[in-house]
Amino acid sequence: MGTTLQGRVAIVTGGGRGIGKAISKKLALEGATVVVCYAGNEKAAADTVTEIVAGGGKAEARLLDVADPEKAMAAIAEIHTSKGRLDILVNNAGISKDNLILRAKVEEWDQVVDTNLRGAWACSKAAAKAMLKSKTPTCRIVNITSVVGETGNAGQTTYSATKAGLIGLTKSLALEIASRNITVNAVAPGFIVSDMTNALPEKVRADLTTKIPLGRIGSPEDVAEAVAFLCSDGAAYITGQVIRVNGGMHML
Repeated sequence: MGTTLQGRVAIVTGGGRGIGKAISKKLALEGATVVVCYAGNEKAAADTVTEIVAGGGKAEARLLDVADPEKAMAAIAEIHTSKGRLDILVNNAGISKDNLILRAKVEEWDQVVDTNLRGAWACSKAAAKAMLKSKTPTCRIVNITSVVGETGNAGQTTYSATKAGLIGLTKSLALEIASRNITVNAVAPGFIVSDMTNALPEKVRADLTTKIPLGRIGSPEDVAEAVAFLCSDGAAYITGQVIRVNGGMHML
């Protein structure tokens, strides 16, 4: 086990599957006590906790539906009280309802915005309140955005809008709480191996790969490494930034 984050408490929303699972495991590997949060898939969160504990780490699963802001904020406050501290929040929970705008439904917009953007805002609000009580310069908020939040993508007007919104949230909150040594950054994954990408036809995956200069689809662990760095002491002078983990497919 690592010691980079030893003694720190981390909350990872949507922490039981995919990128969230990789982040939860990486933070635990670095020594953090990780609260693996879930909205609907309790088994996935429990399995992730089992893997972390089996590897010598510290973790627990917790119901936290970011789409219900009042309950989400109450859950974060309770975690802070019970653990005695809160050092890290990773806003990873997200959903997509992809469709061309002419076919998209208003209720789909509401569902995606409520989870991806309002949920991250509510969790950040509760976490910032807890972190402002801390006297240690170790507090970090990391938002998981997406390459399409910067480039856009046909059929993803809603999802792209929420991920772009997360970048605005990141920069504004970073300015608000920088004086208290709390950093706020975003990680923007590109194409990452997932159940969705694995289900794509081989030709489609091959075509996607040709758009990536590094020549491969990224792994959840690639994203987790960036998140862990931003949570470490080595990133203490980095705030309000977007770290692009996309194999070079989008550069600024």
